[in-house]
Amino acid sequence: MNVWIAIGLTVAGCYLAKLLGLLVPAGVLERPLVQRMAALLPVALLAALTAQQTFGDGQQLVLDARAAGLGAAALALVLRAPFLVVVGAGVLVT
Repeated sequence: MNVWIAIGLTVAGCYLAKLLGLLVPAGVLERPLVQRMAALLPVALLAALTAQQTFGDGQQLVLDARAAGLGAAALALVLRAPFLVVVGAGVLVT
């Protein structure tokens, strides 16, 4: 039964977040600061998630094959390789 309570709370939270987004006045959304934040926030969150998944294991800092794979993919990006080559480089090194 606890799982269904968690699911219900998650559904309610998602609905309220969506509703809150619809209730924000258009004038607030047109501000330059809000537009810059909306453009940069997904990039920052994705970078943080990548760093946490690559270098973290529980509450410890870990340097293993995942870090080498990320480095290989980053090098392929710097060399302007196509996306599939970037992914392949990360996979091969890992």
